[in-house]
Amino acid sequence: MARKVRTDKKKSINPTVSCELRDCVYQLAFIVDEPIKNVIETLLINGSQRKNPMDRLSVYFIRDVRIGNTLYMGDSERVNFNRAHIGSTIRISTRVSQEFYRDLEGIAYAMGCSVSKACALLLDTTLKDAEFLNDFVGEYIKNNITPDRLEALKWIMKDLNASNPHGEKVSWTALLSYLVDEVKVGAEKLQDTVTEFVVNRWDK
Repeated sequence: MARKVRTDKKKSINPTVSCELRDCVYQLAFIVDEPIKNVIETLLINGSQRKNPMDRLSVYFIRDVRIGNTLYMGDSERVNFNRAHIGSTIRISTRVSQEFYRDLEGIAYAMGCSVSKACALLLDTTLKDAEFLNDFVGEYIKNNITPDRLEALKWIMKDLNASNPHGEKVSWTALLSYLVDEVKVGAEKLQDTVTEFVVNRWDK
């Protein structure tokens, strides 16, 4: 008798991505102190629900598909994404729910490619969504440090923005990446990293 498969069992996906994209995912996972597979899953889910990444991805859709509440129109005359050269590649892995896997199958169908290829391209478009990355890192910061340290970080960000000669705003992503690079050792958690930087390193 065949074994019953759990409906909530996750499915493994092993997309092949550029080495640069892999490094970006690993750095993001290190910054937010989350397992790499979890970060990849979060990126895929959020990317599929956001307009900016999906609009970028939909330029490769050769078939019509509905993702969530949005209907994307395909065009068989569109340029094939396989023509893009991405240099050296490497395989990464994640696990997603059965329900979300069906969404990924829909994206793959629209593009005329495998699910793993669709995942690789969705990861790429999601990581180019600066607004999402800022919200993602900002939410992590707010949930993982004390209110006084959060206020200190906001003050540091305000000071950095005020003194930036190029007029570009410093994002949560850039700030936390800077903190991690500055502290590097001796701080295993975000709270320790922020404390070390705010107390011992900022404006010394």
